[in-house]
Amino acid sequence: MTFAGHVERVVGEVVGEFPAEAGIYALTFRIDSTDQDPRFPYVAVGYTTEADAAKVARTAVDAWEARWSYAYFAETGLEGVRVVGREPEGVTAHRREAERRGLWYEDEDESGERDELLGAWFYEVCVGAARRLHGSGRIVEALGQPLPVILYDMFDPDTMFRLTAAANPASLVAEFMAGDPDGDPSAGAGAPPGS
Repeated sequence: MTFAGHVERVVGEVVGEFPAEAGIYALTFRIDSTDQDPRFPYVAVGYTTEADAAKVARTAVDAWEARWSYAYFAETGLEGVRVVGREPEGVTAHRREAERRGLWYEDEDESGERDELLGAWFYEVCVGAARRLHGSGRIVEALGQPLPVILYDMFDPDTMFRLTAAANPASLVAEFMAGDPDGDPSAGAGAPPGS
């Protein structure tokens, strides 16, 4: 199985375990890596609820922040419910594919541009997993309605809007994209992550 296939499969399982009655309004993908080393990526899959947003609304800068900023997410949205990619099967699949792509390197080697390429590849994997959740109907099956998947990397916050737009149907993320400081809420919706 490819690394992307592994991530898609496990993410689908995780979403199936979310409590449908919890008032979830968004799924969250916190993109990260062990010790900030792009050779060891993972995604923390979680969710945020209407109750979470209402609770922080009093302290948030504005309504958008309370609902959509990862800085205000409860633990289920920030830390996620489960980490995907760090388990043995994920680590093995990632390394095997990174080696095949010529992106793997050892600690004593110069990484060159491979760090950037590994990071971009993992963004693509995460965007693909979110798209698969939508395309397969898994979100609706598990939670009863279509919901946006918010993708973010706390170490590269500028990617949040681009990745989220690429991963979701535009209609699901219009409210989220309204917070994009770079402009047009519909710009880039559905575009590949590298564009």
